[in-house]
Amino acid sequence: MPASRTTASETTGVTAPPDLRYAWYVVFALTAIYMLSYVDRTILSLLVGPMKRDLGISDTRVGLLQGLAFGLFYTFMGLPLGRIADTRSRRGLIAVGVVLWSFFTSACSIARSFWSLFLARMGVGVGEASLSPAAYSLISDYFPKDRLGVAISVFYMGVFLGTSVSALVAGAIVDAVSHTPVITLPVLGAMASWRITFLCVGIPGVLFALLVYTVREPLRRDVLRTRAGQVSQLGFSEVLSEMGHRWQSLLGLSIGAIFQAVPTYAFISWTPTFFQRIHAWTPGQSGRGLALLLLAFGCTGMYAGGWLSDHWQRNGVSEGPLRVGVVCAIGTLLLVPAAFLMPSAQQTFVLLAPGIFFLALPMGTSAAALQRIFPNQVRGQVSALFLFLLNLGGLSLGPLMPGLLNDRLFHSEKMLGPSLALTIGGACVLMLLAFRATYRSYRTHEQMMQSAAR
Repeated sequence: MPASRTTASETTGVTAPPDLRYAWYVVFALTAIYMLSYVDRTILSLLVGPMKRDLGISDTRVGLLQGLAFGLFYTFMGLPLGRIADTRSRRGLIAVGVVLWSFFTSACSIARSFWSLFLARMGVGVGEASLSPAAYSLISDYFPKDRLGVAISVFYMGVFLGTSVSALVAGAIVDAVSHTPVITLPVLGAMASWRITFLCVGIPGVLFALLVYTVREPLRRDVLRTRAGQVSQLGFSEVLSEMGHRWQSLLGLSIGAIFQAVPTYAFISWTPTFFQRIHAWTPGQSGRGLALLLLAFGCTGMYAGGWLSDHWQRNGVSEGPLRVGVVCAIGTLLLVPAAFLMPSAQQTFVLLAPGIFFLALPMGTSAAALQRIFPNQVRGQVSALFLFLLNLGGLSLGPLMPGLLNDRLFHSEKMLGPSLALTIGGACVLMLLAFRATYRSYRTHEQMMQSAAR
């Protein structure tokens, strides 16, 4: 085991720490890439109707395509990729991932069955698994800890920015080709019009790999060192030991994030379909409505959560990120389930607007909280484990549960509102319990890390 911790940087990397202006450029570049990943990840949610007709699949299988198919490899590949992020070039890892997920998004356009589309979605997950662990680690080396909550929350805005772009682009394309069920393309031949959407968002994505190379690999800070002052090279058993010392905080944050992710992914995956089925909106209308909610209220909530977490921690409230999670759970529980039970689209929107603000509060702060209590050599791997647990639960259950409740409990596509309300309400209660139960352990681990860094 290493004998001491230090905030000194490694001797490799750029020669001087970048200023905050460049650090914010790095955040915005990574946010743009994260936005792209969510465009490719969520584009399917606007294509449920024509895809079901073309492939002859149920709501349950739609939920599997949106959740499990993507999340299976996204979840499991994150663990070895987190190790690479801690030991190799983080920007190189991200660049390879961008190329992979863009290729497999385009490949979704030629899927001819549920299983071929399932495999293509798994490929998208493999590529996207490279991004978050590496990005968290990069951002943590560019920012002081008292600004990390806001920085990672801004990065997390890529979730809602990408979902909004996806909703707008897919909705516009589906509306534009709604009267042309089959389109003939050079080389590819005749294709159903909904398939063209995957090509439109997949092919240009490769260009984003070039953006990665405008980001410099920073010095690694907060590294563990030996008694002789050398940077420790941690083996896998030592990484597990560092996680074991903080297992209560890691587990509590992960469980809380799982049950925050369930309503988030349920909302993103099924809200466009809800407005189309229940209120007879077109894909374009539902896409614009979803984009408005996420851009105006989701992004604002995410930034507010990061600011609130940093504010609390600067004022001595170590468990500030967890308090943000508790506020999220209460606000979301009171507003979002009720929104999906309203009789009119206008009433649903009135409740969803503040509801999405509350739901977005802890999306960046939970990830930032882990960076504050772990040394540099572990951050990519602990982020990957965090995402492994989050996606194994949240990304799988969020899209799946409303479709499953529709098919197995209510036996009606028109009961999507109650299915969403049950999924989101139940998850909020569990989120509240998990975050609140972790206050004491997180306070201890954060103070231990601060003492070791002095």
